[in-house]
This record gives sequence, C-alpha cells and structure tokens, in this order.
Amino acid sequence: MNDLCGTRGDDATALDSILRIALGFQASQVLFAATRFGLFTELARGPLTGEELRLRLGLHPRSVRDFLDTLVALGLLEREDDAGGADGRYANTPATARYLDRNKTTYLGGALELYDNRLYGFWGSLADGLRTGKPQNEIKDGGDLFSALYKDPERLACFQQAMTGLTMRSADALAEAVDWAAHRTVADIGCAEGALLSHLLHRHPHLRGTGFDLEAVRANFERNRELRGPAERLSFTAGDFFADPLPRADVLLFGHVLHDWDLDGKRTLLRKAYEALPEGGLVVVHESFIDDDRRENLTGLLSSLNMLIETTGGFDCTTADCRGWLAEAGFRESRARRLAGAESMVVGRK
Repeated sequence: MNDLCGTRGDDATALDSILRIALGFQASQVLFAATRFGLFTELARGPLTGEELRLRLGLHPRSVRDFLDTLVALGLLEREDDAGGADGRYANTPATARYLDRNKTTYLGGALELYDNRLYGFWGSLADGLRTGKPQNEIKDGGDLFSALYKDPERLACFQQAMTGLTMRSADALAEAVDWAAHRTVADIGCAEGALLSHLLHRHPHLRGTGFDLEAVRANFERNRELRGPAERLSFTAGDFFADPLPRADVLLFGHVLHDWDLDGKRTLLRKAYEALPEGGLVVVHESFIDDDRRENLTGLLSSLNMLIETTGGFDCTTADCRGWLAEAGFRESRARRLAGAESMVVGRK
C-alpha cells in the first residue's frame, strides 16, 4: 500500500511541513516579483483595486488576481472586499508599509533584491558547495565577491542597501542594549551606508560616530549622511580593516562582518579591535549568531551555509565561540544578549 494513502492527523501535518519547505521558492519568488514591480511602493499612496494595480504595474490580466491574493495569503497585503460585489481594494500591511516602500528609510527591499538577483541562483549549487567546500558565486569563475561589488557602483549601492536592511532590524534594540552614556565616540567597522550610526547618534545626542570602510563606500555613505544626519557628528574614514589600523573610538561595532571571514580572519579583527580601544572600551559584534546548542536559530545556520556559497572560508558562529575568541584577544570580560528576531550581540570590554 502506498505510504501516502490514508495520511491523516500528525502525518498530514508532517507532510504539509515537508512540502512547504520544498516549495518555499514559490513564495519567495512571489515576494521578489512584487518588490521588483514596486507594488508596495505603489500602495503606499493608498489602497487600489486589482485592475488599478494591474494597469499601474503593467501586468497581463491573466494571473493578477492570483498574484495579489497570494500576497494576501502570505500576510504581505490586506484586501477589503466591496459589499456591492465590486473589485476588492488591496493595501499594504503595517510591515510592508514600513519595510517595502522604496521611499522609506526603513526600506528592506535592497536585501530582497540581493537575494533575488544574486543568492537565489547561487543557492542552486549548494550541493556542489557541500561536496567541494568551495564557494558557488563569482569566485567559481576566477572573480571575487567584494572586488566585483566594489567595482560596480550600481551593484555596490544595492549591496549597501541590503546591509542597511539587515542591520536596521536590531537598531532599536542595540540603541538600548549598550550603556551609551558611558561613552562618547563610536566607530562602525564595515559601515556600508552608515544607517546604523545615524540611528544611534539620533538616539544618543552626546555620541560622535565614524564609519570605516573601503574608499568606494564613501559616496553612498556621504549621501546617506546628508539624508539621515546628524551630519555634524558623523564622519567617514576610508581603510581596509585587515591592512590598516582600526579607528580609535570608545566603542567599535562589527555588524554582519565577522561571519564573512575564516577563523584566522575573525581572530585578527578582534585582536585589532583590542589594540584600537582604550581601557574600558567596548567591541560590539552583532549578527545572527547560531544558538549554542545549534538547534534553534535557523537564520544563523542558513547564514553560515550562505557563507559557504559566498566566501572562501567564512562561517557563522555561536556566542560562546565569539566570547572565547574575545578572551584570546585579551578582553577581560564579555557578555551575550539577544537583540531582535534572530539577531544577538556579544560585547567585550577591554
């Protein structure tokens, strides 16, 4: 008898779970398409019928209703049906209004565009990466992820927007999780657009901030500085964090940076942070740390697999791992704390 015949109860739930994972690419492509079309930005102006959206987005009539109602079922749109039988009107949810409107500083679409345009295709070669231990991106053809990104202003801007979206998930929590009153200066190592620094400086007006990144990042950082401010307390320093000394500040931030590098790279960066900090200074590492038991934080585990796809030696780690490396670097004390969602931070004090 076929094992699927008579499936019921817990078995049916288990089967649904397996199929939901297997078909996850369908839901992601619906979201990517909506973001690519600018659908959520269009709805930021107000609710629209399906036909109005179809015309504004230039879509074929065949599957528009299915497309929009799939977004409703995914919890990405709301629909209010007309009692008189006319077309329903679609609207953003609070979350899509905040994170997927291109005109908002909280726009997360840069990350989605990165996933769509780069990662989606590369992840199709995950099995090859697991067999060989080698990256599955531009490196396969003799290129380099960061060199390719930093040579192309358009791709770099998209990448920086993506990093902003990822980092800003924990911005509010990070602004409260550190005793910022005890410090006067902060430097963000690998700062991208500098959005996190802007947020921290607005929340804590006594702070002055420095963004540290490669020279190619300066233009986008300066644009963001003028847009978000506070311009008078925010500056940029160009440098390579492996080749050059890190800027001196009371607090050094490493957001979604450490996981890009192999173990030697991680230890080098933490050692350099120790050298740059004053006595009593802090290093704050924040990213999707894997839980210490390696069972729960799926985001962190998938992120580590993504490092296999994207880098020659990068990997995500647990907070316990990070605290151990901080101790090796000379930090006399450290602590870990959950921030928001899958994000956590590890703080080391010199």
